[in-house]
Amino acid sequence: MPDRIDLHTHSSVSDGTESPAELIAAGVAAGLTAMAITDHDSTAGWQQAFAAARGTGLMVIPGMELSTRVGHSSVHVLGYLFDPAHQQLVEETARIREGRLRRAERMVERISADFPLTWPEVLAGSPKGATIGRPHIADALVAKGLVTDRGAAFESILHWSGGYYEPHYAPSPEDGIRMIAEAGGVPVLAHPATHGRSGVLPEQELERLIDAGLAGLEIGHRENTDAGKRRLRDYAAAYDLIVTGSSDYHGTGKPNRLGENTTDRSQLERILALGTGSVPFRG
Repeated sequence: MPDRIDLHTHSSVSDGTESPAELIAAGVAAGLTAMAITDHDSTAGWQQAFAAARGTGLMVIPGMELSTRVGHSSVHVLGYLFDPAHQQLVEETARIREGRLRRAERMVERISADFPLTWPEVLAGSPKGATIGRPHIADALVAKGLVTDRGAAFESILHWSGGYYEPHYAPSPEDGIRMIAEAGGVPVLAHPATHGRSGVLPEQELERLIDAGLAGLEIGHRENTDAGKRRLRDYAAAYDLIVTGSSDYHGTGKPNRLGENTTDRSQLERILALGTGSVPFRG
């Protein structure tokens, strides 16, 4: 059987719709040979995922999608095989989650002035222990019949131009990448070409991120444009960066399907060789 490696998935610990155990079962059903659990700003699903993978033959790569920000623009960094107990990373992710929670509460307060939605309703419909964010507000809007699905919510009420949006706290990409690297992890820039060739980060900025410890680029992703992918491949070749492909799976929360984009085994081996903060679980 050829390798099928998906290095970007989410469970209900952040904004996926499946528990870590259900996520692993979905990966096995999809015929994956290796997958990473990369919840937003949290490692809380790692042990559940490892336990669910036992005896399946699936390799589980422990990871996280770290929120960072440049001005009002959100930049996500995937981190693999870092130490989950690294003090600075633990403190920073707690601060991000708290900022995300308070941001969500303020957004719901503004939304409630125009729509019949309350903060207790958002909390009641969210998985226990989840990092509450806009996807959970979207789910509450769906449950109230105010929108048809998450996508419709993000295109209307929750859109940045809708009048209810506000950013949440996040460190700079350089600081986020540096923290992951210092924790023994492998930082990879998530879906960095979603706005076409003109939206790809300038080469000078890429060099600053590489100096901070950036190791790779997530090129195989449904939101990256074809023109953007070409620019990213040029960058990867010029700077010898790791190249990944992933689904960014969220269960029923997004149309993305497990294994729709995959990573070559050679690139996973590079990640495994570089990561020193934790180890993959081999089921």
